[in-house]
Amino acid sequence: MRLLIIGGSDAGISAALRAREIDPHTEVHMLLADDYPNFSICGLPFYLSGEVADWKTLAHRSRNDIEFAGVRLHLSETAVSIDPLEHTVTSHDAEGARRTHAFDRLVIATGAIPILPPISGADHPNVFSLHTLDDAFALQKKLSTGVKSAVIVGGGYIGLETADALRHRDIAVTLIERLPAILRTVDQPMGMRVESVLARNGVQVRTNMTVRSIDPDANQLLVRCADGSTAAGDLVLLALGVRPRAELAATCGIATDERGAIRVDRQMRTNVPDIFAAGDCVTTWHRLLEKDLYLPLGTTSHKQGRIAGENAVGGIREFAGSLGTQSVKLFDRVVAATGLSEAEASAHGLPIFATETITADHKAYYPGATELVVRLIGHWETGRLLGGQLLGSYGHEVSKRVDVLAAAIHQGLRVDEVNDLDLSYTPPLSSPWDPLQMAAQHWQARRDAQERPQR
Repeated sequence: MRLLIIGGSDAGISAALRAREIDPHTEVHMLLADDYPNFSICGLPFYLSGEVADWKTLAHRSRNDIEFAGVRLHLSETAVSIDPLEHTVTSHDAEGARRTHAFDRLVIATGAIPILPPISGADHPNVFSLHTLDDAFALQKKLSTGVKSAVIVGGGYIGLETADALRHRDIAVTLIERLPAILRTVDQPMGMRVESVLARNGVQVRTNMTVRSIDPDANQLLVRCADGSTAAGDLVLLALGVRPRAELAATCGIATDERGAIRVDRQMRTNVPDIFAAGDCVTTWHRLLEKDLYLPLGTTSHKQGRIAGENAVGGIREFAGSLGTQSVKLFDRVVAATGLSEAEASAHGLPIFATETITADHKAYYPGATELVVRLIGHWETGRLLGGQLLGSYGHEVSKRVDVLAAAIHQGLRVDEVNDLDLSYTPPLSSPWDPLQMAAQHWQARRDAQERPQR
């Protein structure tokens, strides 16, 4: 069988390798629009900061590793059309030469592209995005010219991590966010705590600001906001999120949702026979809400790609669903979240109760204990755990603990059942009751003491 894959990042590579594992006789071909198969987009900020010295180490696997696994790579070859009836994909290479590739099964893993709003001046040479290696190379080249200041538009993960990266290089950073608090994947109180972390490390944060234009001003760029305020920098980074790159799929009759993401079932099948899709270009089944959303995450892409590859060669595996679990390191702190935020749960009509608990991350008598903030969101009526958010010190088990909450939500545990988990304990790392369990007990006590909220 001939399996063709469009896209060579997380989902595409996972699909290719899994297909070869299941059926080593499958002939796997992969079209990549660039020359960088299986590189970590998530590592780009750390390359810019200098923490990762060699960009080549960002590759999960070398080209030789991929080809040794039996995957035929077609580099710098962009797919331009799909013919579902003829089972062919037409592409062109860097010189414009057109090629036709036949397939028995096709996996579309075209990923996402940065959102570029209609801001006047966004096309200036010193305005950047950060989504590909070429983006990182362009930004690195600019930084090498002696940049002293930068303006970042967008307070999501990429914006925050790049602010951290630039401060590593002693560059003055102003971060502009249109919402009342940064990091909308957490609730506003937690977002404000993260804002304080940035401020302590020299990042000037401006919230409730909408950018209208970017104008040249002497040797700098002047970012003008709707309220008349301005911010100046030697460069501007637009980090306003991503949208699915699914136009190619839509042109051949593959169904997409209102955001333009490819609609797939839990076996990663599209509505067109023999065509699968996975990764940041598709809808994602949310395990708690039991509905399709757009949740672009690297971890999700790996899982979806693996399922698409297995099913493309005859499997019937289903995607178990995402909870949007994510961690981000900011200077000496880590913020992490899983499941629904309070705002998301309320928006979906769920009666919820939320608490915030502050405790030491391990026994206070052992040196080095630091503050850990745990925010829990639970269903008021059933007590089911719906979400969790944490903020603590880097190297102090924050990601481990959000993973515990993710596993608990995945299995449908109630908040009080978190107390029943047999979690590890030693004074340098935790307490007999882990901080998550202390937070669960706090949630239960507070909820029991409250009157039921009116809906």
